[in-house]
Amino acid sequence: MKKELHIFFTCLMFYTRIPCPKNITHHPDYLNKATRYFPFIGWIVGSISFLAFYLFSLFLSVETAVIFAIIASVLTTGAFHEDGFADVCDGFGGGWTKEKILMIMKDSAIGAYGAIGLVLLFLSKFKLISESILIFKNDNNYFLLFLFFISVHAVSRLAAISIIFTHEYSRDDATSKSKPIAKQHTWKEISGSFFFGLVPLLALSYFSFEIKTILILIPVFLTRYFLARYFQKWIDGYTGDCLGATQQVCEVVFYLSLLFIWKFI
Repeated sequence: MKKELHIFFTCLMFYTRIPCPKNITHHPDYLNKATRYFPFIGWIVGSISFLAFYLFSLFLSVETAVIFAIIASVLTTGAFHEDGFADVCDGFGGGWTKEKILMIMKDSAIGAYGAIGLVLLFLSKFKLISESILIFKNDNNYFLLFLFFISVHAVSRLAAISIIFTHEYSRDDATSKSKPIAKQHTWKEISGSFFFGLVPLLALSYFSFEIKTILILIPVFLTRYFLARYFQKWIDGYTGDCLGATQQVCEVVFYLSLLFIWKFI
């Protein structure tokens, strides 16, 4: 039990800015095993984002509350995944060889592709979250709204982390801090990821009496498949930035899929 707590706090420290016990470090062995809890981090980030939305929605408009919900999620993770998304936009937008793409992604400076990508990303999130929330808020069902928040963060993180189970790490060196999570994985990492990644969505489908909500998994994992295939084609695998970008894109696809399914199915 003590070891599992250490693994969990390693995951929490690596993927968020939430304070952890002082004895927790980026130990490669624990960090490798921490992948089993990555989708559970989505529960935490989603809960904080929902709390921010709920509190601000008591006094302000839904749209304004959504902005603060997005800010809360960014502050919680330290823009960890958004940074990866920007780097991928810069790398694949400006590079035409594996070496060039990896070199650009490793550069800490943001370029035009990354800046434009982030603007479009946040605009998409703002609009899609605002519309998605109306599905549940019109019924004043804040429990379903809470499940919605944690579902999108859990499923999108599951889609991202599942890439390390099927693909190889791209960089030949160990300079990236994401390198330890690219090593071998056991059934505990795989089963843990899928358990924490799928439970919130299953709960949302059950309590909303809308089993069709599970269909969201199809477009999300199709997106994951094509992104992983794209990364494999250009850089022979993935990097930590690729995982961050996958999480962000799959999050947007989740919102789009929810709106489409609830409107047309």
